[in-house]
Amino acid sequence: MNVPTGNLESLKTALRNVSMEPLQLLLNGEAPEQVKARLLQGRHGAELVEEIRAEGSKLLETSMPELSYALFRLYADKGSRIEYEQVYFRRRNRLTTFGLLAWLEEEKGVYTEALMNTIWSILDEYTWCLPAHIMQGPEMREQGAEAITGSPSPEGLSRGAEEAFTIDLFSAETAFALSEISVLLGEALPALLRVRIREEVLRRVLRPLMTQAPSRWETQTHNWASVCGGSIAAAAIYLLPDEAELAAVLTRVFPALASYLSGFEEDGACTEGYMYWQYGFGYFTYAADLIKQRTGGAVDWFQDDKVRQIALFQQKCFMDGRKVVNFSDSHWQAGIFMGLSSYLKQLYPEIEHPELSLRAGFRDDHCSRWAPALRNLLWSREDAGGSPWPTASYYLPDAQWLISKQIQPAGTFVFAAKGGHNDEPHNHNDLGNFLVYAQGETLLADLGSGRYTRAYFGPERYEILCNGSQGHSVPILDGLYQQAGADYRAKVLESSQTDAQDVFVVDIAGAYGLAKLQELVRRFTWSKTVPPTLEVSDSFLYAEAPESVVERFLSWHSPRQLEDGRILIAPTNEARLYMTYDQSQFDWSVQTFIHDDHYENRRECYALDFTWKLSQQGNLSVSTTFQFTFE
Repeated sequence: MNVPTGNLESLKTALRNVSMEPLQLLLNGEAPEQVKARLLQGRHGAELVEEIRAEGSKLLETSMPELSYALFRLYADKGSRIEYEQVYFRRRNRLTTFGLLAWLEEEKGVYTEALMNTIWSILDEYTWCLPAHIMQGPEMREQGAEAITGSPSPEGLSRGAEEAFTIDLFSAETAFALSEISVLLGEALPALLRVRIREEVLRRVLRPLMTQAPSRWETQTHNWASVCGGSIAAAAIYLLPDEAELAAVLTRVFPALASYLSGFEEDGACTEGYMYWQYGFGYFTYAADLIKQRTGGAVDWFQDDKVRQIALFQQKCFMDGRKVVNFSDSHWQAGIFMGLSSYLKQLYPEIEHPELSLRAGFRDDHCSRWAPALRNLLWSREDAGGSPWPTASYYLPDAQWLISKQIQPAGTFVFAAKGGHNDEPHNHNDLGNFLVYAQGETLLADLGSGRYTRAYFGPERYEILCNGSQGHSVPILDGLYQQAGADYRAKVLESSQTDAQDVFVVDIAGAYGLAKLQELVRRFTWSKTVPPTLEVSDSFLYAEAPESVVERFLSWHSPRQLEDGRILIAPTNEARLYMTYDQSQFDWSVQTFIHDDHYENRRECYALDFTWKLSQQGNLSVSTTFQFTFE
């Protein structure tokens, strides 16, 4: 990789050789008025601008919500994140909306006025971090509680001159957003605000990065490293004209970006889930673009083949329209960041550009992040065209994911399954899990991400339905679920893809930590007939008889048994899944659960449990077959 992560002098030289102004970096050398005119020429660009205007008009009728102390304390006192975060992101929505409109419609001073008040309020926030990220941080000041009474000594008056700050995802994003808005608006913002932006970004983010002990995210291998490292790189490029200072910051964050990439294997799969690809790889791309331009191409992360493979992940994990293979902490559908997609398509021609109708709406990002919102305007290309996701089979050998899509006259049919291990980023205990999609409906489902609370990332994580194997389509053995940890792994025994069928075979016995379970071989056979059929066969080999074996399958839709014994899942007249099983071997039942998703929606889901009758004592090996047929 052409990245001088440890060579400070060569980086200084590269920076010194480029004289492009920050606004030219952002607009890729185009004049601002040309960019604005281009945005309004195409239908999709004009639609997006109209969405921003509608949001701005609505926000002008409301006041800036307050981040109160009562909200701040809720996470520490009750472990609840949503109350503070909803207000926090409403404030960031005002920053993003008014920032875009103040630039797009500079002649309407009302938006600039609203932006100035918003920036002033954000600059005065006690912290730019979320409470969930600073409980052990210097912002809590718990260690100074004994000093709140009595008179300070002369030495005490100087204590605290060197402030300490936590750098988390959202403080770094805020630094990026404010710095970029300052550059984009330029003299349309008063000098006082531009000076305060620089001072607060230096005080809260850039100086702490360079003077404090390294943060954990600097060596992590997931989205934190790219979002924090990438945002800081962008803020530094905008705010530090001195090449030596900028080189020092970039040299510090380049290893974090490299660490992020090291979390991917050569197949480019984002095992955190698609939404974290959009987030983490998005911020990596935003930063890498600015770094490439600021160094005149001397530092070009996009030359690395692994980056190209990561860029290709998006087209592999979409099933149909906005529907996503949502393993791990990912929602089941997503709007697409067309700016990111268009930019990557220009770099890598083999990328399948999505249909423009699938673009994310302006308010689709519940965090209202500035960086992707601006680039969905600047980078999207109306001439990119795009086409529906095609028939394709993808096997990602490092992640151990198989995704197979069949586009037929009756609709789209998709099967996806995974192996892997149970210590992945945003891990779910889900070895051997799979999903089935047909004609607009996910019939056998992965529940995806849940509501983020203290418990969600604590010791109770796998007691939560969507995270533990009890909330996935995998067996329950002797009443036990899969275990968490890197030692609990699947073994891929076979993976083959042909025009006629895909076969995926994994041994998931290692997921359960049961000494008496010697093998649990799950075989998927996806036949690409019209319509397709799926056979799921489990073979168990025990050293001693099990107490119970339950085959569990998860669906969003309530099943019913037909007179011929088959089980039907049919949310619509078109999407119909018939399950056939051996009634002599199994009893079946249904349990109803409530899934609280990441966006605070509550939805019923159904666990179809097939319990092995265990009538033959001493039969220590059993093969179970379920036939799924689409009609």
